[in-house]
Amino acid sequence: MKTMKKLLAGSLALTLAASLISCGPSKKEGKEEATTKPGVDLSEEDKETISELKDQLPDIELENKELKWLAHYDINPTDGAVKSPGLELFEQKYGGKIKWVQTTWNTRYDDLASQVMGKNSPDFFPASDMDTFPKGAIKGMFDPIDDVIDLDSDLWQETKASSDQFLFNGKHYVAVIDVSPNYVCVYNTTTIADNGLDDPAELFANDEWTWDKFKDMIDDFISSGAEGSDRAGLDGYWYVKAISESCGKPMIGLEDGKLVNYMADPQIEKVQNFMYELQKQSGVVFDRSSNNWSTRGDGTTGEGLGTYQTLFIPVGLWGIECSVENAKPFGDVEAGEIMFVPMPRDPDSDTYYISSRVEGFNLCKGAPNPDGFAAYMNCLMVAKNNTQEITEKTLTEEYKWNQDMVDMKNKIHEMALANPVFDFQSGVSSEMDALMMTVSQATMVTGGGATTWTECRSANEKAVDFLINEANTKISDTPTE
Repeated sequence: MKTMKKLLAGSLALTLAASLISCGPSKKEGKEEATTKPGVDLSEEDKETISELKDQLPDIELENKELKWLAHYDINPTDGAVKSPGLELFEQKYGGKIKWVQTTWNTRYDDLASQVMGKNSPDFFPASDMDTFPKGAIKGMFDPIDDVIDLDSDLWQETKASSDQFLFNGKHYVAVIDVSPNYVCVYNTTTIADNGLDDPAELFANDEWTWDKFKDMIDDFISSGAEGSDRAGLDGYWYVKAISESCGKPMIGLEDGKLVNYMADPQIEKVQNFMYELQKQSGVVFDRSSNNWSTRGDGTTGEGLGTYQTLFIPVGLWGIECSVENAKPFGDVEAGEIMFVPMPRDPDSDTYYISSRVEGFNLCKGAPNPDGFAAYMNCLMVAKNNTQEITEKTLTEEYKWNQDMVDMKNKIHEMALANPVFDFQSGVSSEMDALMMTVSQATMVTGGGATTWTECRSANEKAVDFLINEANTKISDTPTE
């Protein structure tokens, strides 16, 4: 035990520097903390279409029509975002409304714990960042959803298997609405054309979008730049996880309700060795250490693509599913400059594995309105299954996407459902978060200092095992209610 704690202490000390390296602006997975800009309402035609879905939902009268939503972003539309069909359906069918209990990315768990312990719980909390489970269940921050949602019903059959990933003592802790990609590889078509590079979308269509081609394009882009052009093959805050999980294995998985360390898996070793070789050439990644540990410019996600200085930015679709103004750092979407593909595949594999997340929600411990939570979840499921046309119209008419972008999004969504990679490293503990920040960046750390995967494993694997065993023991020892 003392040896393990000593290993852990050493690893956490190394993390202090690494934590600065990965720190981005005060946003995570695309959701900003606060905004005063208005959102966009649905058209009367779309509202009428949604109204026709009300008969698919139970006819109940909610005693409490307000749901308290604790998060670092608002579900109600703001900042040019379009109102979701699910929210519209909730309002129409049940007269429901969402009250945003505002928090920040850094303080959301502290605020949740404070409110739960103070008997002033919110109703629900976002599970989409894959960081609420299993720690939220272990610490008693969330209640199981089985008593209020019938996951065996026809409505929930499509995502039942995904909800089964979040079992704790035989109970489900996440209402999974959908599965979506964590990252896509965004690029600027003008940059591709002006540098005589192959279009990644065409390479993907021809099943030629591999790690090798990805590396060759980055090498060509960097080597052909004029002196002082400050080119970078990669930028953003997520490229290390995006590349790593394209191998088909997460660092930390979940099997039969228990956490598993995959650091020794041959697929992880292979992709980490690729990443180490990739970063050796100067300019492959933008040096955040020279920019106050932020991405290019002021740290805005996407900056560098729009100025043709960066080739690829792996990021969630949230980065470009936004108003034309907010997408500008990536390029001119109306001119067709913005495009994306899945992350490239292992050249020795015939499968594009998709680093994935669930679009889902947790029911907070002691939630004052569990019936309202269930009603809203059912609305989201009905809307998801019946409003694809409205969703695509939002993308093309409001966000000015072209059809190629819409088709690519649909294709990657299908791939995420077929071959998802779920990583649970952020759902274990704060100690695991800090340690895995070191582990995940070791072979491609910005600002220099990258180490081989063999060196990384030697320094950190036992400490990771210790934390996993500690968490699994708590899972086993927690009594079933």
